[in-house]
Parts: sequence; C-alpha cells; structure tokens
Amino acid sequence: MDFKNCENAVDDPSDEGPVVRHGPRAEDHLPDTANAAVKIVIVGGFGVGKTTMVRAVSEIRPLTTEETMTQAGIGVDDDYGSDSKTATTVAMDFGRISITEQLVLYLFGTPGQERFWFLWNGLFEGALGAVVLVDTRRLEVSFDVIGRLEERGVPFVIAVNDFPDAPRYPTVELRTALDLPEYVPIVKCDARRRASSRDALMTLLHFLHSLSGAPA
Repeated sequence: MDFKNCENAVDDPSDEGPVVRHGPRAEDHLPDTANAAVKIVIVGGFGVGKTTMVRAVSEIRPLTTEETMTQAGIGVDDDYGSDSKTATTVAMDFGRISITEQLVLYLFGTPGQERFWFLWNGLFEGALGAVVLVDTRRLEVSFDVIGRLEERGVPFVIAVNDFPDAPRYPTVELRTALDLPEYVPIVKCDARRRASSRDALMTLLHFLHSLSGAPA
C-alpha cells in the first residue's frame, strides 16, 4: 500500500520540457525489508489532534481529507475552537511509519465530527488497536469514543494531548474520570512532535504485546 497522490518530474529527452509522471516518490516506497504490517487507528473527538499526529509521525507524505468548515455546519458540527480551527477531517487521514526494518504501521485517523462517525466501521475493520487522543479541556467528548472501542473489543491506549492551555490532572484522576480499568495505559503526548507521537504508538504496541501473552 503505497501513497500514490504525488507527482515526479523528469527530463524529457526531446528537450520540450519536463514530463510529469504520476506515482509514488522514491521515499514513499515500502522498504524491501518490511515483512509485517499492522493497521492502527487514531481516534478522538473533534479537534483533539488526530490529523496533527498523523502528519507529525508519518514517514511518507500523509493523505488527509480535510475540508473547510463553513457556515452550513453551524448547529450541526462541534464548533469548539472554531476561532482557530478552520478545517475538519471528513473521511480519514492516512500515514505510515516503520517501527523496525521489518515492522510497518499503517495509521488511519478517524473523522472527529459525530456526523461522520459512520465511517468508523470501515476504518476499524482489521485494526489491531487504537490510540485515543484526549483533550483535558473537553474530557466528555472522549466518552462515546471509548465506548465504541469497548463495544467493538478494540484494544486501546489513552494519549493525553498536551495543549498549552489545557489543565493537567494526575493519571489516577484521569482514569477515574474516563472510567478506565487499571490495565489501560495512559500516556502524555504532544501530537505536534514526531518523537512524542511515536512514543504513544510504541505504548500501544507494548500493550498489544502484553495482551497477546507472548513472551518478551
């Protein structure tokens, strides 16, 4: 699964100018050493940073489906942060990251607006696990997201996105507020930072490994 929405220009031997060829860039090709791929979904409410995380951590040019928010969405969409947020994901975000030379993660970011949640059915299909991005300014938008994952039996970890003006709570208080069992990991994350986003993904992989019962 290579990203194909890009162009490469090469010299035309006829000297009539460069020829544009459609296809993946060299750096977007799947490494020859990769022999295992895992599908991971990044979920959360509107504006929690899902698209930001995919963009930050993806080693290929990410595919996004953002559309400009318009007046037609007033009264229908969540307008939290609308003063600064002008676009919203309407289908999915897609990216890829190599964890090792052999293991590759395919990342699918879900739309946050509730009216697009019907798309989650297809995005969850075949997913091994999920990262739930949480904004402590609006913990309530995470309740339905977590509930849907629990109903589907999709293992997940909580990544608390570090917004500058967001309140900080002890992990035990967050666990209680989100009604999470002790075994579900909760980590801090800055979705703008590649290393921090990668750490959240690694937390999920370690959690999935522990659930599998496989020896370390």
